[in-house]
Amino acid sequence: MVTHWLPMVAAVAAALLAAVVLWPLRQQGRRSFVLGVVALGVAGACLYLLVGNPRAAQVQPAPSVATLRDGVEALQQALQRDPQRADGWALLGRSQAELGNAAAAADAFNRAAALAPDEPGVLVEAAQARAQADPGKQFDDTALAWLQRAHTLSPDAERASWLLGIALRQRGRNAEAADLWSTLLPRLEPGAAQALQAQIAIAREAASQLPDAPAAAAAPALLQVRVHLPASLKASDWPASTQVFVLARAVGGPPMPVAARKLPLVGFPATVGLGDGDSPMPTAPLSAHREVEVLARISRSGSANRSEDDLQTAPVKVSLPHDGVVELRFP
Repeated sequence: MVTHWLPMVAAVAAALLAAVVLWPLRQQGRRSFVLGVVALGVAGACLYLLVGNPRAAQVQPAPSVATLRDGVEALQQALQRDPQRADGWALLGRSQAELGNAAAAADAFNRAAALAPDEPGVLVEAAQARAQADPGKQFDDTALAWLQRAHTLSPDAERASWLLGIALRQRGRNAEAADLWSTLLPRLEPGAAQALQAQIAIAREAASQLPDAPAAAAAPALLQVRVHLPASLKASDWPASTQVFVLARAVGGPPMPVAARKLPLVGFPATVGLGDGDSPMPTAPLSAHREVEVLARISRSGSANRSEDDLQTAPVKVSLPHDGVVELRFP
């Protein structure tokens, strides 16, 4: 029984030792520190799984992306021999996410969630990885089910509640999202609570189907977006409810936009300005971001939630403030 737990102990020991050794890297930025800790932790734990020797957890010098990739490769080989390790698949998912491999991270977390369906933390990470791998950053039915299961198992888990609210909003279930987020408020710090209250207000407004609030006239546009419709598209072939959403979202961040405009299809092609007045969260306006991804989506139903019938452009990464016009074309 003791030897069964040694690989897990080795993983924890390697990560802790890496954190101690690499603590000075925090002065160079959080990413350098996290990359170093994960790289050494993965490398040490994987080597132990491969050779069964505690000395494999020894810290290696000069942590780098290459080191993390080597650790990922070793972990993949170890999981081929022992594929029933939920903790190993979760560790692989985190490592792939750190390397920017969203699809591989989602696949690894899929395996972890299947092996640990009663672990809220694993389910939440799996759902988020699945959304990150989706081109539209959408939580699909599987991710939604995982978040609901995690919330049932751990109702006080803040991350599960926050992401579940986003998934509900993507489906137009705005009142449910607002009610769920409201339960988080008593447990948050004042600043975080204020930011969440803004999101709750937006969700409640959407639930009541009030007319869209006009963008603040005093807020200047930080970028101009030119949306070109497909040559084969005729507005007359689409229902009157069709809307075009012009969105900016954080690069590598959550699927919620940091700025958004909704306009009727009949007005396109057109140039649309996005500024702080289009930010759904006043505490995190568009101007607070150095880089964003800009995209446009044609919604047949007019809903902010993406459906199979919608058309969407590929996202374009831009720096802010942006000079010139961002050109978006539908496939």
